[in-house]
Amino acid sequence: MIFIQQLTGELKKLFARPRTWMGYGAFLAMEALILAVYKLEASQRHMRGLVERNGLEFSTYYSSLTITFTIMLLSMFLLGSIYFALVAGDIVAKENEDGNLRMVFARPISRLRLLLVKYTAVCLYTFSFVFFVGISGYAMAVAAVGMDGGLFVMEPKMKIFAAYPDWWDGAGRLALSAAGIGVSMITLSSIAFMFSCFKIKPAAATIITLTILFVDMILQGFPFFKPYESYFVTWRMSAWIFLMEQHISWPKIVESYAFLFGLNFTLFAIGWLAFQLRDFKT
Repeated sequence: MIFIQQLTGELKKLFARPRTWMGYGAFLAMEALILAVYKLEASQRHMRGLVERNGLEFSTYYSSLTITFTIMLLSMFLLGSIYFALVAGDIVAKENEDGNLRMVFARPISRLRLLLVKYTAVCLYTFSFVFFVGISGYAMAVAAVGMDGGLFVMEPKMKIFAAYPDWWDGAGRLALSAAGIGVSMITLSSIAFMFSCFKIKPAAATIITLTILFVDMILQGFPFFKPYESYFVTWRMSAWIFLMEQHISWPKIVESYAFLFGLNFTLFAIGWLAFQLRDFKT
């Protein structure tokens, strides 16, 4: 109960900061822009060609579910990573920069407990943010094209193709994929959290995290790294797309998320050890 009370206080403090809300506003604006583009005749013509070339009916798959999936596929990894890194890189380093940690440690609380509270808050923020993007994007898509229709999924890089004509099947897979994205993005937040535990500025923790992410993505794109793509963090984080397959390959998903969970634990342990060795009294 004490942990829950501390976590509640940490979440209130987290959402009291303006930068925590920046991502929500940015995604709402981006979703509105994407929907405006989807309403253009040229965009609909491109979408029609893509769907009909695969032997499907355009009227069925030009839907709110398909648009929502596209929004999450194209934006969450690139745009979302900025705000996850910003919030997670700020949560410990900013406290130290403001001098709050000296006051916190005047009370009988261990450094491990403090970090567990903050890390849990970051994970909850990351997971809930993904569902906010999905729900808000779907609501806007329903307002633009209506609620009816199935789900069309095509991702050439991960070699995924699927079509769900029934709304309930499509909505279930979309919700499952949102949960997968949320779990995947916790790894990004874990990297930023680890750097936030170091003796650096909050902006530096954010920038280093994004640098690691983008370097990993760039190297993964080189053809001669293709045989080693499973060793790249961003490839493992993209495993959520396998949840959209017509027949889910659970061994691939379990393998990727076991890798990510192990990495998250390692990142937290490194951050805790660095935080444990720091001197906040002088």
